[in-house]
Amino acid sequence: MVRHSIRMLLVGLCTLTAASQAATAVALAAPADQHRATHTATRALHAQTLSDLATAMKGEAFAYASYSLFATEADRQAHPAVGKLFRSTAQTELNEHLREASTLAGTVGTNAANLRQAISGETYEHQVMYRRFADQARTDGDLEAAKLFTELAADEGRHRDAYRTALTAVTTGRGTIPAPPKADTVSVPAGLPKVKAARTKANLDTAMHGEALAHAKYMLFAAQARQTGNSALARLFEGTANVELHEHFAGEAVLAGMVRTTKENLRKAISGEHNEATTLYPGFARRATAVGDTAVARYFRNTAADEAKHATAFQQTLNQLH
Repeated sequence: MVRHSIRMLLVGLCTLTAASQAATAVALAAPADQHRATHTATRALHAQTLSDLATAMKGEAFAYASYSLFATEADRQAHPAVGKLFRSTAQTELNEHLREASTLAGTVGTNAANLRQAISGETYEHQVMYRRFADQARTDGDLEAAKLFTELAADEGRHRDAYRTALTAVTTGRGTIPAPPKADTVSVPAGLPKVKAARTKANLDTAMHGEALAHAKYMLFAAQARQTGNSALARLFEGTANVELHEHFAGEAVLAGMVRTTKENLRKAISGEHNEATTLYPGFARRATAVGDTAVARYFRNTAADEAKHATAFQQTLNQLH
């Protein structure tokens, strides 16, 4: 587990209970035969459409993770209704928007394919991304960020190794699935960034998007594992997903100063939802339509309409705050 300085913060990040984890896994799940059919259908999608779906998944995962933090801060500031709005919107982003995009993209495959996908991502973060981010932060004088990136690189290496062991067990029947890791939960109070260099800030943003997406994908993979009767693999994916969200994403969010006052958090959410509703998703829909990917175009149009409703709800809530 990562043991960096921000661990000393005592107020816990709003974590998922075991029951809510199971509910999320069920909500994210789709029948195994649907996954197989989608995986086959993915070959027909244009490369740009697949890229746009990947961008959408990353954005929806990030929104889920961010809004979960914003909800916790709203509760701290005695705005329970705002916290409830952030949480319900976060669930829509994860369990509806991201799930549908992942189905269209054929993200979930067999247990072995999912493990190989996870191994690839963890290997990149362990060997390349976090080591580079740590070197750059050290060069730029952001020593706390350099320390965190170094620790996360080591964590991702352990995740990779656990997934490799699990893959051997799944594909050969030899060995056992490793026990899931336990998240060293990090609190994310409102505050300013704790880094100074623009490059470090950009790297934190990249890393947070990656951790949020890893959390979402691993929950999808966990649901698939449960559907195929492999509960041990499901627990491994779920445990790793929790580390990615409640420890890695949260630790990075502290350094990035992601959480501010509830009013500022609402303004940030409004800006993001408005951009998705008026620019990002309509543009993706036009591109998908132009290449004949009509089902994906319809998804982008419907999601844009949802995001417009989210922006309106956040704006109305902001207007009511004093």
